This record gives sequence, C-alpha cells and structure tokens, in this order.
Amino acid sequence: MGTRLDSWKEIAAYLKRGPRTVQRWEAEEGLPVHRLPHAKLGSVYAYAHELDQWWAGRAKELEAEAAPKAAGASVAVLPFADMSEEGDQVYFCEGVAEEIINALGRVSGLRATSRTASFRFRDAGSTSREIGRQLRVRSLLEGSVRKSGGRLRIGVRLTEAESGFQLWSTRFDRDAADIFAIQDEIARNVAAALQVTLSPAEKEALGKPPTQHAQAYDLYLRARQFYYLYSPRAMEFALQLFSRAIEADPSYARAYAGQADCWSYLYLYSDRREEVRRKAEEASRKAMEMNPASAQALASRGLSYSVSGRVQEAEQAFEEALRLDSELFETYYFYARHSFAQGNLAKAIRLYEEAVRVNPDDFQCRLLMAQSYEVLGRNEEARATRRRGVELAALHLELNPDDARALYMAANGLVALGEKEQGREWAERALAMQPEDPMLLYNVGCIFSMLGLAEQAMGCLERAERGGLREAGWYEHDSNLDAVRGHPRFQALLKRLR
Repeated sequence: MGTRLDSWKEIAAYLKRGPRTVQRWEAEEGLPVHRLPHAKLGSVYAYAHELDQWWAGRAKELEAEAAPKAAGASVAVLPFADMSEEGDQVYFCEGVAEEIINALGRVSGLRATSRTASFRFRDAGSTSREIGRQLRVRSLLEGSVRKSGGRLRIGVRLTEAESGFQLWSTRFDRDAADIFAIQDEIARNVAAALQVTLSPAEKEALGKPPTQHAQAYDLYLRARQFYYLYSPRAMEFALQLFSRAIEADPSYARAYAGQADCWSYLYLYSDRREEVRRKAEEASRKAMEMNPASAQALASRGLSYSVSGRVQEAEQAFEEALRLDSELFETYYFYARHSFAQGNLAKAIRLYEEAVRVNPDDFQCRLLMAQSYEVLGRNEEARATRRRGVELAALHLELNPDDARALYMAANGLVALGEKEQGREWAERALAMQPEDPMLLYNVGCIFSMLGLAEQAMGCLERAERGGLREAGWYEHDSNLDAVRGHPRFQALLKRLR
C-alpha cells in the first residue's frame, strides 16, 4: 500500500503526475474515496490543470473560513437599487443609504461599515456570506428606491449575513417630503432588530433631520456627488447645486458647509483670487450661524481658516469639530492636510491614522500617510500602508474607471513601490483625462520627479502654478519633489510663490 496523503496540497501534487481513476487511486494508495477531490472536479479523472483550478477555488474557501469573524452587533448598508423608470436616481439612492450609515455609525454598541467599504459591492454579485466575511459584519441592510414625481416607494430588508436569514423587512409608500422620517425609522428598526438599545441622546439625534425641505435635500445629494469627484469643473457644478439647495432652504447648514468646501478647494487648487477665499470663509461662517453645534460646519470652517493662512484659528475649529463628533472623516482629513502643509508630519500621521480608523477603505489617506511615514524613516510602515492604499484605489477604479484622482494617487504609490512602468502609465492616463487640472498637474509633476524625469516634472509643476495651485507649503515640504529641488526652474517657482 502506498503512502497516505494527509493534505489537499499533497493530493494535488500527487495527482499532477497524471490522470487516475478513483478506483485506481483507491487501489494504489489505500485512500477512502470520500477524501478525493473528484466530486469537486465533476469527473473521475484528475488532470493537472483541473486540480490547479480546483485548488485555487478551495484555497479561497479555506481563506474565508480562517478569516476573523465579526464580533458584536454589526451591519453593512449596501447601496440601494434605483427602481425608478428613468434610472436617474442613483445619487438619491446612494444618499439615502449613506444617511442611514451615518446614523447607525453614531449608535454606541453597533458597528456600521463605511460608505466606501459597503458601496464597493454595488455590482459585485457576491453572496451575503461572502460580503459578510469580507466586511466582518453579521448583518446586511439592502434596499430599493422608486421615485416618481413627489412619491417614494422604499423597500428595505435586513438579513443575517452568514445564513441569509431575514431579520426584518418593510416597505414605505410615502411622499418624498417624508424621506427623513423614513431614514429615521429604518435606523431605529435596524438597531432594534440587532438588539441594540438607543440612549436618549441617540434617539434625539436620529429624530433631527438636517432640513425640512425634500427638494433642498435632493439638491444637496446631487451636489455632494459632484464634490466627491475632486476636480475644478465638478466643483463648479457642485457649487451651483449647493446654491440652489440654499435657495430652497436658507437655513440648511450642511449646504453652506458644502459650498464652503467647494470654494476652499478651488482656492487651494485652481483659483487663487482673494474673492474665492472670501467666499469660502463667508459660506463657512453661514454654516456655523445656521448650526453652531455642527461638526460638519466646524470642519468646513477650519478648512476655510487653513486656506487663509489662519493657522491657530483653523486648529481650534478642527479640535472643536472632533470634540463634537469623533467619527467625522472630513475633520481628520482636512486637519491632516493642514498639518502636512505646516510641515508637522508626525501630527499629520496621527490624524490620517484616525481618518483610516473611521473609514478603513479610504485610499487617499493611506497613500498620503505613507509619504509622511517615509520622510520620518518609518519605511516598513510606509511600504505596507502604500501597498494597501494602491489596492484600495484599484478596487475603487473597478467601479469608477474615470476617476483621475484615484489614478494619479495610485500611480504615485506604484512608483514609490518600484512599479515604475505601471505607475507612469496610470499617471499619463490621468493626465490625458484632465490635462488642465492644476491639482492633477501638480501630482503628475511629483510622479515625474520620482521617476527622474526632471524636465517633464517642471513642465507640470509650472502649469499647476499658473493654473492657480499656489500653496507654497506643498511645494516646500513635499518629499516627492526632492529630485527637482535644486533645479533652477524649481527655485524660480518657489521664489514666485513666496
């Protein structure tokens, strides 16, 4: 009798010697038929290529089985499906799901995955078990929205991820103006179904809608969709929509905050006029007047102070925003960028780490943080963080292939990791998409600098500066530009900025 094989890998390696029937295997090796992989292969014969395919699938199964299991009450809110006849309500569906995520994320005793993490399963076709294991959650909330005129039909279902067993479901047929009450009711029912008790403060917070005007809310969601594209043209569209939301509801603090963020972005990266800076500051002030206890308004106020060079006031606003809401991603992100521009890399790292804690699937913070790790000599952390950032950016690009920002940020990470050819290819793809975007030009200039292409780097950096990106702190403190720092054209650029 032959040697007994005790692992699937050993069986796979043995079978690669050639085809065998089950009967011959059993006769030669004394191995029970039930231990053979023939049932998986769909044949009594096992060839090398079949075993390779089977083992690849089995390895994924074993990896999933070994993955850490979700602990405690946890939920992933998947993007709601758009069931409207025109199919033009994706922004609204995603906005509804995001509001529910934000509400559940503030409930103690309940872990809700981030928007980025959940929304990557929009078109993945994964099973509930696969999603649950990848996100390490015990339950999934799915929904659909049909919007017609002033009416809404929203269906929701909460399921146990591992078994697919339905825990709770319902359908709402309401006026569009009732959207806030619907979101509140969904969040409360999810907490109840998962046996999480809401505190009085949490109940009160859930019952406070950001606005009473459904039209203003709709416009706000459309505006945020453009804002997250992070390009000057998209910011212009977002500004128009935020302005219309404010016209519908002049007391809408979030819309003023969104408006302030747009103006701050434009001032930093494309339009350095004093008028633009003043508009950012004015909009953030209005947001604070409408809701002085809003962490979102304070974060926007901090950003407007930062772009104005009012360092201490910016930091005070950011700190107050964190005191009011320690789970708001934008505060950590804005504050980290501010700290980097001040040359305080250690503080920037701490803030980026908190941003990643709040939103584990954000690629931007990881890629930006890796650079600061590297400058401070923390090379192993830099490499691991950069690698994960590139992976997350690639996942994002699968769903958003036209996102130039994700392309150039991932390209930077790839070049830093030594994958220069792919990094350059991605950078040039991004440049072809938006050849006049100052922020993109600056970042591609950094990538060319890292590749040793000094003249191409300076061409991009000078075009970025002429286009309005005149934040001296970035040029002065960005280690990606070390290779061109002694270049006469770079010295002349710094002189103009100063």
